[in-house]
Amino acid sequence: MNPMSQLALKFFFRFTDVIFALMLAILSLAILLGTVKLILHLWPLIHSQDITGSYFDIITDVLSLFVVIELSRSLAEYFHLQRLRLTFIADAAIVSVLRDVMIGLFKQQLSVELILSLSALVLVLGALRTSAVLVFQRERMIDRTIKTQEDA
Repeated sequence: MNPMSQLALKFFFRFTDVIFALMLAILSLAILLGTVKLILHLWPLIHSQDITGSYFDIITDVLSLFVVIELSRSLAEYFHLQRLRLTFIADAAIVSVLRDVMIGLFKQQLSVELILSLSALVLVLGALRTSAVLVFQRERMIDRTIKTQEDA
């Protein structure tokens, strides 16, 4: 590899590291602000005569925070391994779909067709996540075998 390509590659990796760090900082701020918003929603819940409406806001906020936390875990893992792990991205997608399903069921606004299609989507995402975990474990086992053979 020539020096110009190495310099361009080094610049690219530095640039993506900065972008991912910025995204992680924004997501951390979003988690903090979401938690504060969740705490502020407790006051109307205490003074409300109609509990259902306030609970809906709290449930929506908690489930939205789960999605943001899963996305931030994915970015934090990038800094640890220098690559995005499919399991964390699949987790975020599953949590996001389940959030929509739970909110839709709570509001009683989902049709049977939509529930079935979202269930199929969760099934596919779950299979994708399971496959990613199995492939990751297999890669680790192969790496251990190679390292053991090199040490012998």
